[in-house]
Amino acid sequence: MARETIKVDPGFSKTVEGLTRLNLDACFQCRKCTNGCPVTFAMDIYPDQVIRLVLLGQKDRVLKCSTIWLCSACETCTTRCPNEVDIAATMDALKEMAAREGVQIPQPKTYAFHRAFLEDIKRRGRMFEGRLMQSYLLNSGELFRKLADGTIKEEISLGLNMFKKGRLPLLPKGIKDKKEIGEILR
Repeated sequence: MARETIKVDPGFSKTVEGLTRLNLDACFQCRKCTNGCPVTFAMDIYPDQVIRLVLLGQKDRVLKCSTIWLCSACETCTTRCPNEVDIAATMDALKEMAAREGVQIPQPKTYAFHRAFLEDIKRRGRMFEGRLMQSYLLNSGELFRKLADGTIKEEISLGLNMFKKGRLPLLPKGIKDKKEIGEILR
């Protein structure tokens, strides 16, 4: 049986630290991030393992994993970290790095949502759910699938119920200094 060769990029952790301005070496693998994460059930590599693999220079393995795309950026991991390692920011940096390097994304629909979310933030400085879902459904191809199988009715019903309860505004709210948000995201 042939063994797979492991590629090591010794500068990978420093590159990630440069993107996030974090000290990943502060992670001592306590696993509090993983134990608090609400989406570990769907991950192929746990958050603490992602950090460890970054430190070990396992660039290919980290950038090709599903975990970075499944991270919901809820920041539970970051809040729970006793050494203040911003794991959520690290996951975002890894997503951006994977996208920039043209890595085949294992979760294309998740990436479509990620792009729609960031574009909405760039445009308004905050998220507008109505526009976000429209953009996601169009860019992911889900709109056509839902139209074909009739499940679009469920989406419309959900949207109407949210609107009736005041949870889905018709018009987006703006913020001051939208340009600053755009600059941050560039």
